Amino acid sequence: MKHLLKLIDLSTEEITEILNLSDQLKYELKNNIPHPRLAGKTLGMIFQKSSTRTRVSFEVGMYQLGGHPLFLSANDLQIGRGEPTADTARVMSRYCDGIMIRTFEQAEVEEFAKYSTIPVTNALTDFAHPCQIFADLLTIREYKGSFEGLKVCFIGDTNNMANSFLVGALKVGMKFTLASPAGYVLHPEIAAFVKDNPNFEQTTDVLAAAKEADVVVTDVWASMGDEAEEQKRQQDFVGYQINNEVMANAKSDAIVLHCLPAHREEEITTEVFEKYANVIFDEAENRLHVQKAILVKLMEK
Repeated sequence: MKHLLKLIDLSTEEITEILNLSDQLKYELKNNIPHPRLAGKTLGMIFQKSSTRTRVSFEVGMYQLGGHPLFLSANDLQIGRGEPTADTARVMSRYCDGIMIRTFEQAEVEEFAKYSTIPVTNALTDFAHPCQIFADLLTIREYKGSFEGLKVCFIGDTNNMANSFLVGALKVGMKFTLASPAGYVLHPEIAAFVKDNPNFEQTTDVLAAAKEADVVVTDVWASMGDEAEEQKRQQDFVGYQINNEVMANAKSDAIVLHCLPAHREEEITTEVFEKYANVIFDEAENRLHVQKAILVKLMEK
């Protein structure tokens, strides 16, 4: 694994290796066992989208691994003033040991990796959110013991979260049902990935999607970059909410995941959010552990 750009690029074995290393690093941290596996290395962190969990978890994680995180907003770089992505990649490759990018276009991350001689990690684009899905998979495995026989129900937009979650879930052997309003279709690359896969289903029926689900997931109705459509989406997604009726259709021991931030009383009710808050914030914590594992896999050599 040279870069982490999207989960489609990874094999089941590579995903499992990262999850296992995440477990190890989490155990070591909880037991005060130092693991400075990236001592002396620097991670350049490019943010063209704002963040809470991504920035804090990557900075803290790099510090715990013994390395140095370098925060760079678009305003801090010439890339924000028109320098080609390729030139920025070639320059930063001579200064840093790894790059993390949180931006809009997937093509920008792909181009950065093309011209970079150091590992590039996609910390979020409009197309993919691989780091979050590793945290979600780790949380599911912690609560359920394994992935075998599990069903994931995702209620909401066909966005970067849905794109990445369905790929991750199917690659580790889970079933995945996506409930979205009519007209919200999968990205062509994702549609090609799930074509003829018996473990994937997309429906407009929320209650049918949640039936016998082990994991129920949602995300905000309007992601960053979709603000202009917010009013339309507020209408389109009426009924696409995790609430008590939906959870009554899922298994009695089902868990709820949300990548945060959550808009209570929109995609999830306050009551359901608070009932599953421990799981959701374990999920948020796991961003730290999986990202450390990703960085070690990419940068330790």
